[in-house]
Amino acid sequence: MRAMILKEFRELRRDRRTVAMLVALPVVLLVVFGYAANFTIDSITTKAVGPGADQVAALAPDLFDVVATDPSATAADARAMVRDNEADVVVDTATTPPTAYVDGSSLFVAQTASAAFGRAGDAVHVEILFNPDLETSWVMVPALIGLILTFVGTIITSIGLVRERQTGTLEQLAVMPLRPADVIVGKIAPYFILASVDMALVTLLGVWIFHVPFEGNPLLLVLGGAVFLFVVLGIGVLISTASQTQGQAIQVALMTLLPQILLSGFIFPLQAMPAWIAAIGYCLPLTWFVQLSQGVMLRGAGLDSLWPAYVVLAVLATVVFTAAVLRFRRDLAPGRRAARAPHAPAHAQVRA
Repeated sequence: MRAMILKEFRELRRDRRTVAMLVALPVVLLVVFGYAANFTIDSITTKAVGPGADQVAALAPDLFDVVATDPSATAADARAMVRDNEADVVVDTATTPPTAYVDGSSLFVAQTASAAFGRAGDAVHVEILFNPDLETSWVMVPALIGLILTFVGTIITSIGLVRERQTGTLEQLAVMPLRPADVIVGKIAPYFILASVDMALVTLLGVWIFHVPFEGNPLLLVLGGAVFLFVVLGIGVLISTASQTQGQAIQVALMTLLPQILLSGFIFPLQAMPAWIAAIGYCLPLTWFVQLSQGVMLRGAGLDSLWPAYVVLAVLATVVFTAAVLRFRRDLAPGRRAARAPHAPAHAQVRA
């Protein structure tokens, strides 16, 4: 028994990824859940329009963070500000009583704002836009589209090149006249098509079963989904180039999935997280796709307000694919050198 225990410890010492999961992952989960697992919104981004715009902060000075006032703006302007995600709440003081337009696509923010205005009595009339009944499914379904694409793209793709390495076909790829970028694109193309089908299926079922509205341009969601898929598929390929077995690839994939699930605003609102935790969330691709999908489906937002999400996802796709190509090129180099080695004597004889 002692020999078996020592053997297992030796194997664990060689398997650094498993050790990382056993030691680092619990610490990461503790820190993330300790700081990020919070549904309490302490600050709500607010704008005020109309002649009494300067008085809005007095409604709840500790909660509503009035970032801008515009006495000349109209009710239509206020609705457009909420649609374009310029603020979570826009208060129109031109009406009696003032009307607070609340973004219902941000579920926890809307609940917190509604409760705060409710305590103010009849001083403010609340109108919840884009999700008037605060249906949880309306907010979750657009986010679930991104989560499903993340699972499919990262985990399934991560085992692709690892399978090639384990079956010995990676050496065959090394001797073929293919560039690393060609191999990677060829590997992810089938997964891209299947994930696109999943995206369409989940979107249609969400609209049909849960009656989730689709207010925006479908082409914007298609474009965002395509760029997002390139990111998650590239992450899967990058993981596979750094793994020797399928088990290792799945382990690393899970370690990249957990932060995205916890810090993307999918479960816990980013507004309730400390600034340094939220900053990590804004570096994750799922965060931006959730904002994009909710903006298109629920608010009917256009490209003029969603362009930051497209830009960030495009940058992430470029960085991830460049890293994957460079890493894969390094993996192919030994095989290509080995394939050229047997011909070296023949060339030497010819030169002689």
